[in-house]
Amino acid sequence: MPFLDMPLHELRKYTPAPSEPDDFDDFWQRTLAETAAHPLEPHFELVHDPVYRLVNVYDVTFGGYGGQPIKGWFIEPAARAERLPCLVSYIGYGGGRSLPVDHLAPAVAGLAQLVMDTRGQGCGFAPGDTPDPAGGGPQVAGFITRGIESPATYYYRRVFADAVRAVEVAASHPHVDPARVAVSGGSQGGGIALAAAALVGQRAKLLMADVPFLCNYRRAVAITDTQPYAEITAYLKCHRQRAEGLFATLAYFDGVNFAPRITARCLFSVGLMDMVCPPSTIFAAYNSITAEKELRIYEYNEHEGGGPFQHVERLRFAAEHL
Repeated sequence: MPFLDMPLHELRKYTPAPSEPDDFDDFWQRTLAETAAHPLEPHFELVHDPVYRLVNVYDVTFGGYGGQPIKGWFIEPAARAERLPCLVSYIGYGGGRSLPVDHLAPAVAGLAQLVMDTRGQGCGFAPGDTPDPAGGGPQVAGFITRGIESPATYYYRRVFADAVRAVEVAASHPHVDPARVAVSGGSQGGGIALAAAALVGQRAKLLMADVPFLCNYRRAVAITDTQPYAEITAYLKCHRQRAEGLFATLAYFDGVNFAPRITARCLFSVGLMDMVCPPSTIFAAYNSITAEKELRIYEYNEHEGGGPFQHVERLRFAAEHL
């Protein structure tokens, strides 16, 4: 894939035109207040499987948006002498929580981890177990246009509220030090982590977002024809008259608008040949963050970004700062 976005020197200073709605903070305060009205009720069921001899694995259920049950995994080193730092991890687009064996690296590094299943997803690259009972109007196959008619019904309102509750669940576990919780993810998971970090404030000490999705929607749609952003294009090809309303809804869920509200120390990554989440959309969010931050740039990589190299970077970053 050739370099199709801005040159790096322009990316480093790129910030899009403001799109933040006047009631952005009120909308999210109302959303989280409505969610908090339902009991969290975290349940951790120990998984008895000899495969996991050196870690403890728990099948997790908790009350997310609307009190609806959200699944997850909680994994910790079996040898534990004190409360542990904990990563709250979110999954890429279309994937579910998968099996615990896919999430062992943080425990190897001495960290606890809560992996949140993404409601309604899990038939892509990894299986999931959490339905999304909310309906919606017409949508393109996928998730990014589900409930797009209004911020109140939009799919990611529910997902971001779930993500906040996942942080609360992690902090509530008796083996976790609630002062050392981080949010983390790649692609969609990175976009969810970005929003969660903004919404939980100082309850998240670190944010680690790799090649994050869900940022700078209008530019993404304008410069890439790859999925999932192409779902928005397909929707607008049919619903030609709804463009401004659609982007008005998306403004409540744009990582660029969450970014200035983040207080956690940040580690981002970007692939400069990425046509799934174009580099400028990632820089748009990164450049809007005022908290302490670091960026790993992979010049000749696409949406895989740093791959295993970035996995190691995340664990080192957590070890140093968490």
